[in-house]
Amino acid sequence: MTEIPPARTPEEVRRVLAEQIGSGRLRPGQRLGAERALAAELGVSRATLRQALAVLADGGVVRRVPGRGGGTFVAKGKIERDLSRIVGVPALLRSQGVVAGTRVLSARLAEADDVTAQALRARPGELVIDLVRIRLADGSPFSLEHARFPARRFPGLLELPLGGSVYELIEEHFGAEPAEAVERIEVILASADEAAILDIEPGAPLMAITRTTADTDGEPIEFSRDLFRADRTRIVVRTEGGASAPSPAGAASWNCTPRRRCDRGGTGGRTAPP
Repeated sequence: MTEIPPARTPEEVRRVLAEQIGSGRLRPGQRLGAERALAAELGVSRATLRQALAVLADGGVVRRVPGRGGGTFVAKGKIERDLSRIVGVPALLRSQGVVAGTRVLSARLAEADDVTAQALRARPGELVIDLVRIRLADGSPFSLEHARFPARRFPGLLELPLGGSVYELIEEHFGAEPAEAVERIEVILASADEAAILDIEPGAPLMAITRTTADTDGEPIEFSRDLFRADRTRIVVRTEGGASAPSPAGAASWNCTPRRRCDRGGTGGRTAPP
């Protein structure tokens, strides 16, 4: 740790810590240490250190975990989700050097509600495969997925291993290739249950993505609502020229397809899961 003279301001302490993180001397996921020891090492009071850490936490540079075994940790880098491509989460994570994992919370047959039936062009009450999973990035929760697939189209899907990419399964076993998706993105606040599942604080921001995916014939094969941790995710839209434009971190919604058609919607609030 770089030594600095006593009586530094919170802003100067913030810059020192930010430089340590930016240079790689403090690695993503690394614990900064106890406040008392860290303040002594930096030559400042604990009050000054806390002000600096609060600014870093607000900027997403560090993550403060309360309780026993908690502390202040260097935040992990954000994972880019490219709206111009249809790709499963495991492939998305692997492409960015992140170890992918999955926990299947439930996998069952269920009756389609009105919203699901409309998205899948099915009759209300028609059977769908209802799949809820937690996606892990380097061992920590990254997203909560709730996907539905037409059961008549994919008989036996529930008997296959569902810990990887369902897109790969339905292409390999049923010859259905995901070709186009329409997605609506909103920024919402995590409920208590969602926060517990994703290991974040209640009220933390989430990116809620409601998606309808169609095959090469234009037939819907998936309707899902995924919740991504906003502190781990960056949404990117590729333009025709190949440039990328990160989405704003506000409560705006976008209607996009991988064919680069995007219409920005109005301000998004919290919506009930479909």
